[in-house]
Amino acid sequence: MRRAFSLLAAAAAVLTPTLAFVPAGTSSARRPAFSFASTSTRMTATAEETGTSSDGVDNTDKIRNIAVIAHVDHGKTTLVDALIRQSGVFRDDSQADEAGERVMDSEDQERERGITILAKNLAVMRDGVKINIMDTPGHADFGGEVERVLNMADGVLLVVDSVEGPKPQTRFVLDKALKKGMKALLVVNKIDRPAARPDYVVDKAFDLFVELGASDEQTDFQIVYASGLQGKAGLEPDELQEDMTPLFDTVMEAIDPPVIESTASDDLQCLVSNIDYDDFKGKMGIARITKGTVKAGQQVALAQPGKDKKTGRLSKLFVFDNLGQKEVEEASAGEIIMFAGLDDVEIGDTLITNENGGANAAEPLPPIAVEQPTVRMTLGVNKSPLAGREGKFLTSRMIRERLFKELDRNVALQVDETESADKYMVSGRGQLHLTVLIETMRREGFELEVGPPSVIYKTNEETGKEEEPWESVEVRVPEEYVGGVVDLLNQRKGELQDMGLDEGEGMSVIKYLVPTRGMLGLRSAVLTATRGTAILDSVFDSYRPKITAEIQGRDKGSLLAFADGSVTSFGLEGAQDRGKLFCEPGDDVYKGMIVGIHQRPGDLEVNVCKTKALTNMRSATKGITTGITAPIEMSLDACVEYLAADEILEVTPSKFRMAKNPEMAGKKKGKGKK
Repeated sequence: MRRAFSLLAAAAAVLTPTLAFVPAGTSSARRPAFSFASTSTRMTATAEETGTSSDGVDNTDKIRNIAVIAHVDHGKTTLVDALIRQSGVFRDDSQADEAGERVMDSEDQERERGITILAKNLAVMRDGVKINIMDTPGHADFGGEVERVLNMADGVLLVVDSVEGPKPQTRFVLDKALKKGMKALLVVNKIDRPAARPDYVVDKAFDLFVELGASDEQTDFQIVYASGLQGKAGLEPDELQEDMTPLFDTVMEAIDPPVIESTASDDLQCLVSNIDYDDFKGKMGIARITKGTVKAGQQVALAQPGKDKKTGRLSKLFVFDNLGQKEVEEASAGEIIMFAGLDDVEIGDTLITNENGGANAAEPLPPIAVEQPTVRMTLGVNKSPLAGREGKFLTSRMIRERLFKELDRNVALQVDETESADKYMVSGRGQLHLTVLIETMRREGFELEVGPPSVIYKTNEETGKEEEPWESVEVRVPEEYVGGVVDLLNQRKGELQDMGLDEGEGMSVIKYLVPTRGMLGLRSAVLTATRGTAILDSVFDSYRPKITAEIQGRDKGSLLAFADGSVTSFGLEGAQDRGKLFCEPGDDVYKGMIVGIHQRPGDLEVNVCKTKALTNMRSATKGITTGITAPIEMSLDACVEYLAADEILEVTPSKFRMAKNPEMAGKKKGKGKK
């Protein structure tokens, strides 16, 4: 039993790629330094399971390829967990309990943040039908993962919360699926919530389908009511069965099997949608076979329109099986495969045959198109006086290699050289998209200097005017805090779209269009103004003419260290009256480093390294002691939100330090006393 579970644990932790499910192209750099070596233990697949029976009869009706899409925190991963547990993946209840909850969220950051970051593949068997399931992120910043994965699916499970209904990210992901002509199965999740209102949610979902221009066939969607946490589902909200059988049955009925034009070997077309790494097999591609058949050991080529072909031979061929993969000799159209042997494979390549020199090979498919990034930050070598004390990777060459390696699998990311040889401009979908990358690099041992986030402007080709990105924002907040939230959004040049009372939970719902510039740092300000009760969701809306007026950022300055040295308790006693501090006694600081938040606008230098004079004089107040207030603990996300235009963030494996940018010294002086 111990040996059996060790295989499962390796799969769930994504430390054994050959047995584990594929966490959306987890790179070797993302894996911990202590990751286990891959094992060659494999299962032999039957020809029937790969889409073609031994007598050549097409069995694609035995396959369903579905992507699970939803807004963040609507229960996708919990729902997929229930499907896994009821599909015979685990040997018994004790093995399932040891695997833990949210098996698919295997990355450390996913479990810590409580969100899905990387799209992942798995496959389950149900009544002789193989269901390939792709679990996708729900946060708008990781929309590139969703767009990429939809290329492998034939239909989608649209998961919607039974109280909140469709949200901004629901619109984004559903729009992508409908444009690809996919059918959607609506899953009203969390139906066990006391405030559930399924009729309202279904009506809102139907309205959303109509707004997005869905066809008559797409708007005639089927509905399943479920509780992923309890593992129950039903066709009526008040008639749930004790398991997920109604959902499985409806997937078979509502989602069409793959449409196959040809299974001839020469017609092979296979669009690579994901990349994985293995310590022994190297770079591996994950793709869905659109046409044709592929065999292990076959001569193949990777092609993109307008680019030279890259030829090679498939050394290994796998299909997905439960939480892992199994090696097969052949796979046909409709199946999702993973292959090794082509080290220069890239996302967007089309796998085609190269038999007979590729004389009869099919044309490559159009590469994957994703939305353009809207926010950028500079990442470079840490040049602070305290640099090099902790990190293993410090040089610009190491940082450059790591950033460009990330491009292999992160299709929504862009990395550009800058005028400075030790800085790189990294562009992404949003602030969270970039901070997840920075946090990953920090845990790998990198030291970085990070600049403040800024938006990406573009020029309208028709009007010639400069435009900036705007976001659609929805805030759910208790009624007593509505005024404060509206005031904040107005300060950020937002435009009110709608305001009303949500009857389900008695919360007020405020909808705004806000420039992305105004969204930088807004989340923490809203949480402060509402005492942590607000729920803020945003998604990219469009590019609109740039606002010429200045958008107000934070209204308080920073407390700066007066000199290099170690923080003393005596120095903190005098400094804490000036604002809230980030440091504690014993911390090393340097001149210009931000040690706290000033209670007024403008920056102020404070001497937190001041020591008590050692004299034999006694004062009348000697017996009076002053307590030291506990410092504010700043996370990476909080630090990035705090940064002003003339400030930088120093990131090391164990510390975050903010400071004034020395390169901008004198360009923007603080208004406080010096």
